[in-house]
Amino acid sequence: MDSGYKVAPGGRLLGRLRVPGDKSISHRAIMLGAIADGVTRVTGFLEGADALSTRNVFRAMGVRIEGPDDGRVTIHGVGRDGLRPPAGPLDCGNAGTAMRLLMGLLAGQSFATELVGDETLMRRPMRRVADPLARMGARVETDGDCPPVRLSPSAGLAGIEFRLPVASAQLKSALLLAGLYANGRTTIIEPAPTRDHTERMLGGFGVRVERDGARVSIDGGQRLTGCAIDVPADISSAAFFLVGASIAPGADVVLEHVGMNPTRTGIIDVLRLMGADITVLAESEVGGEPVADLRVRSAPLSGIDVPEELVPLAIDEFPAIFIAAACARGRTRVSGAAELRVKESDRIATMAEGLRVLGVSAEPTPDGMVIEGRPDGAAFSGGRVEAHGDHRIAMSFAMAALRAGGPIAIADTENVATSFPGFVQLAAGAGLGIVETGAADS
Repeated sequence: MDSGYKVAPGGRLLGRLRVPGDKSISHRAIMLGAIADGVTRVTGFLEGADALSTRNVFRAMGVRIEGPDDGRVTIHGVGRDGLRPPAGPLDCGNAGTAMRLLMGLLAGQSFATELVGDETLMRRPMRRVADPLARMGARVETDGDCPPVRLSPSAGLAGIEFRLPVASAQLKSALLLAGLYANGRTTIIEPAPTRDHTERMLGGFGVRVERDGARVSIDGGQRLTGCAIDVPADISSAAFFLVGASIAPGADVVLEHVGMNPTRTGIIDVLRLMGADITVLAESEVGGEPVADLRVRSAPLSGIDVPEELVPLAIDEFPAIFIAAACARGRTRVSGAAELRVKESDRIATMAEGLRVLGVSAEPTPDGMVIEGRPDGAAFSGGRVEAHGDHRIAMSFAMAALRAGGPIAIADTENVATSFPGFVQLAAGAGLGIVETGAADS
């Protein structure tokens, strides 16, 4: 039976919360630890389905990985060239990050691999990664623009200079990982800053990565050395509570040990421009990544034109930002966010559809949305919305119930476990009236 949520209207969020570990960092910890020399010990690992898919892929290629056990993972690295041919296709589940980064890492291997995933992932575009890899000499095939992705041994990869056509951390990371196996230097030129977890973590493993303005370069042939990694709480998961506490009257929440990588904090910048009351506390650094506690309290929000330079720094958080916009005074415009069309769902179309069901004026555009806020009283009616298997859509509409006039039922929420296991329990404990249901009840 398909899963769903039923969320009671009203309520407020209170207390100290710690959301699960950062998904992007958890993926990369497994990948780099697997090809490192020696042992890598990880704490704070995200025990969600996406990160576990990455773990399982490397186990299938002969890497001994212990855990996770209460967020602790031990990876016994096999070295840069120690991966073994898998017995069959490598299943990435719902993890688009895993598949795209693996394309780069596996392009330089001496054996063939095939990457597959669940029904949603098998519809996501992969040529944007395959084409530049082919320029490096990789032998990579896709089914049109989609998986399965088949990689065959090549005569050798060669470093290239490549200007990203869109601001994409996944594409940048895939090419940097391929660059480890290439002859010469690989240089990536970004049109706008994107998350830099790969560069930071490579440095922690002893790999030299050079940054010169918008240019990121890596020399092939470098080896990695196992290390310790402390995964902070995922700011993309914290985003739902940042928005929920901002829109719910009387809310006051502290989110603990949140990753504050400057390429990921666009959600905070956008909400503050709207008038959100967010205070940064207890700043520190763990494993090269800045972390802090975030206190967020209810505040009146105003509609804004979201600055386009912030869009790549908040790309995964826009479903939650759209909920905030629906509660703001005035109009919010988002543009330059066409990347939302090719996420786990078409997040522009899916959010616009759900917002309209709940009585909000939301006009999708090719690269964004225009939302008319309803700042007074109930911003949303009750109703039934479809998450279309997209975890961030489901959790965003759950927070909408804090300002709803009736219950909100959310269908197709099973994939929330890919990034936020325990979401219902944590949200309910903080004051959201949420319960899990079967499809017949949602």
